[in-house]
Amino acid sequence: MQENHLYEYAVIRVVPKVEREEFFNVGIILFSKRSRYLKSRYYLNLEKLKLFTSELDADSILENLEVFDTICSGNKKGGYIASLDVAERFRWLTAVRSTSIQTSRPHAGLSSDLDATFEKLYTELVL
Repeated sequence: MQENHLYEYAVIRVVPKVEREEFFNVGIILFSKRSRYLKSRYYLNLEKLKLFTSELDADSILENLEVFDTICSGNKKGGYIASLDVAERFRWLTAVRSTSIQTSRPHAGLSSDLDATFEKLYTELVL
């Protein structure tokens, strides 16, 4: 029998106009403390962005989304935050913010295959 891993995930969202509280999903972060697993992926649908607003610069949003990958991977480019353990990095990435890029509150689950769960969540919630 395969071992189940407790995991948490959050959805990465673009909020074109924070005051309107409208958003669309652009990515996923999945974390498992026991497995020391922390992974993110994003996809910015430029056509969808244009439907919401013309005021945001897509290149700037993409630059900011890259930070999620940098921090999740522990890359030194991520500075101090990237040097923290996976749990602290996940908590930092999912902290409540009132900016154009936000995350949902974390949701928990059990999985025997974290990579497969990540792919399933990404497909269902982002694509």
